[in-house]
Amino acid sequence: MNFVMKAAMGGAGKDVGKMLGGEEEEKDPEAEKEKEEERQEALRQQEEERKDKYNKMEVEREKVRQGIRDKYGLKKREEAEAEAAAAAEQVAEGSLTRPKKAVPSGCGDDDEEEESIMDTVMKYLPGPLQDMLKK
Repeated sequence: MNFVMKAAMGGAGKDVGKMLGGEEEEKDPEAEKEKEEERQEALRQQEEERKDKYNKMEVEREKVRQGIRDKYGLKKREEAEAEAAAAAEQVAEGSLTRPKKAVPSGCGDDDEEEESIMDTVMKYLPGPLQDMLKK
């Protein structure tokens, strides 16, 4: 019945109840706090459930990936990269021609300052032109 009244009156249903002698709702700040805390707790719980679900799915995916690796004799990306780095270090240890990455900083051509293009061009110009461009 109340629904029919509200539907017929539109948004004025609340006011009609007050006019007919209905009690006006008192807003309790503690009740609102409790509702907010319950809402926050529900959100936290939903977030935990979502994370648990995601972690379970990730574990299942890793099992499938490991099955494929075992079947085809593949290695994990991290293991493959570590082996490649170790192999590069072994090659570089006894070699006189180390790869460029293995050259420590401070050795070789890195100490020289690179010249700008303008400095390079200035070297090849005749003296009077150099003086004119320097001004």
